[in-house]
Amino acid sequence: MGFKDMVEEDNKRVFLNQSEFADIHTVKYDGDTYADIPVLLIKAKELKRPVTITDHMQGVHLVTVTAYMARRDLNGVIPEQKRRISIDDGEALGETFFRDYRIVTSDCENGMITLELEAHDE
Repeated sequence: MGFKDMVEEDNKRVFLNQSEFADIHTVKYDGDTYADIPVLLIKAKELKRPVTITDHMQGVHLVTVTAYMARRDLNGVIPEQKRRISIDDGEALGETFFRDYRIVTSDCENGMITLELEAHDE
């Protein structure tokens, strides 16, 4: 096992460990569903959008999130910038709800995918 393999394994065992930081989520990207994978979501901020006279979306905020996940959990796929990705956002009445994000930035180092995401929220 090489150094890069050890770093990738350590990321999975520590950073994406359910007992430490990550939670189990289902991710939908590019028509594929990746069920029950560890994902660390860090909600950075919730910003008020500038409102104009013709704006009909009052009370809607822009939410930014950073998501970390292992490349091998996405079968080697690295989500691309400006594409859409959906991550489950909880369950109610027996149904799983997904939040749809726009990928602002996408990076992968040592098997760890880092995505900066944006979504609109009420």
